[in-house]
Amino acid sequence: MSQKELVGNPDFDWSAIGKKQDSYTNEEKASFDELYGKSLKTIADLQLIEGVVVSKNNREVVVNIGHKSDGVVALSEFRYNPDLKIGDTVEVFVESAEDAHGQLVLSHKKARANKSWDRVNVALTTEEIVKGHVKCRTKGGLIVDIFGIEAFLPGSQIDVKPIRDYDIYVGKTMEFKVVKINNEFRNVVVSHKALIEAEIETQKRDIISKLEKGQVLEGTVKNITSYGVFIDLGGVDGLIHITDLSWGRINHPEEIVKLDEKIQVVILEFDDDKKRIALGLKQLSKHPWEGLDTELKVGDKVKGKVVVINDYGAFIEIAQGVEGLVHVSEMSWSQHLRSAQEFVKVGDEIEAQVLTLDREERKMSLGMKQLTPDPWNMIVDKYSKGSKHTGTVRNFTNFGVFVELEEGVDGLVHISDLSWSKKIKHPSEFCKVGDKMEVAVLEIDGENRRLSLGHKQIEENPWDVFETIFLVDSIHQGTVMVVNDKGATIGLPYGVEGFCPARHLNKVEGVNARAEEVLDFKVIEFSKDAKRIVVSHARLHEEVKEEAKKVEKATKKSDADDAKKAVKKIKDNQERSTLGDISALSDLKDKMDGK
Repeated sequence: MSQKELVGNPDFDWSAIGKKQDSYTNEEKASFDELYGKSLKTIADLQLIEGVVVSKNNREVVVNIGHKSDGVVALSEFRYNPDLKIGDTVEVFVESAEDAHGQLVLSHKKARANKSWDRVNVALTTEEIVKGHVKCRTKGGLIVDIFGIEAFLPGSQIDVKPIRDYDIYVGKTMEFKVVKINNEFRNVVVSHKALIEAEIETQKRDIISKLEKGQVLEGTVKNITSYGVFIDLGGVDGLIHITDLSWGRINHPEEIVKLDEKIQVVILEFDDDKKRIALGLKQLSKHPWEGLDTELKVGDKVKGKVVVINDYGAFIEIAQGVEGLVHVSEMSWSQHLRSAQEFVKVGDEIEAQVLTLDREERKMSLGMKQLTPDPWNMIVDKYSKGSKHTGTVRNFTNFGVFVELEEGVDGLVHISDLSWSKKIKHPSEFCKVGDKMEVAVLEIDGENRRLSLGHKQIEENPWDVFETIFLVDSIHQGTVMVVNDKGATIGLPYGVEGFCPARHLNKVEGVNARAEEVLDFKVIEFSKDAKRIVVSHARLHEEVKEEAKKVEKATKKSDADDAKKAVKKIKDNQERSTLGDISALSDLKDKMDGK
């Protein structure tokens, strides 16, 4: 079978297949196409264009931009503008004229972002008031959406008064003023406070112009510090110093006022510009001294609480806002200067006597010791001369030790009266503060409130005995204790110490004795009054040598004497022989001469 060649009909209207035949002519269709094309805008991708809100729900906003289809924008992109309504004109950015589903894709957020920096810079230059949506809280402030840009709202720029809770502003739409732009880092700083400062400044000038000293106003506690309270007087701040909050003493202003509390205050002072305003709260109430008992007088007893302590004394509050000072010298009969902290502490309830009272100056001095008997009134009876007692070492001086016998009664033990036998350079070598010490009363000076005491006088004077033991030339064993250039201290029996001059420390070997050596010493000097014993070790071996020399010398002398006697005897014998011979010869001569 042969195949025929198929030939198409070029005039065939394929669009009419399956459809009801239209009654429009080709000319009419062309006209309609032209009109429809004119009704549509030419839309290109990435184009910024204006549109009209045609509908909205709780998720989306439908915007007509004159295209063949409407675009849908998420409602969250209009969060900054909660007043958006149908018919409003908005800017949108064409992300895609037709996506894979044939849908027009629009973005209001990107449209705002493209123009945001220009608008922000214009707002800064023209000081335009702009609206923004508070997105979230950040360190030191809030993040605000302005024209699609995240701007920083410092905490100090939220309001004219300090804001303690930033979270209450999150989610709100507020008006702002652009105060700073960093184009390099794309940083924007806005302020809400700046919008209300001008109005407040006007109100402030009006308030300040009407301020007068002594004027009583109502204010709100704005801030509390350790030194005072700041009060908002309606756009103008004043300070109540802590000393002007209450007539009585307080540790912190929080004891008197609370934040946001409304209180009545009085104007005390202000500077020439009235920018620093000093306020008072206690001045609105009667001064406590004015309500003090009119019958109170010097000599009366009062009770109060210790509120402040210093080294020099303590302040006692006998009534709210009424205080008296107890000087440390009025706390005890003791004459030793001590700190007030040793007698009382803050919060103690004490009883005292009024010593001075000046109602005009509002000053009062009190005394505690006056409520106890003065121990010096009975000093002679209780601490008679020669009596022995036990006291407590309170402190040292270079010349002695102060011993307290009882509160308010103490005496001095001179360094020379601490020991009979020991040489003491400083009292700290003998005892320490707090030690118990037995003493004997040596002298009483009641007029000057002084006692002379002695410790060594508790025992008999051992030097009376030492005088019979350490006789000059007596020999005793001793220990070398301390050696110096002048000599050495020697520990002798019975706990007594002697002194050995340096030249008397020489031993028989020719070297000086050293510390801790035990040697024999000879007493070469004893003074009971000066309590001084001088000893010598060298004297012992020197005397031995001297004795040996004497013996040798005596021996030699004896031998010499014997020799002399022998020689003399011989001579005497010789003389007698010679004289005899002469006599015999004389006789012979006489005979020869015929005599």
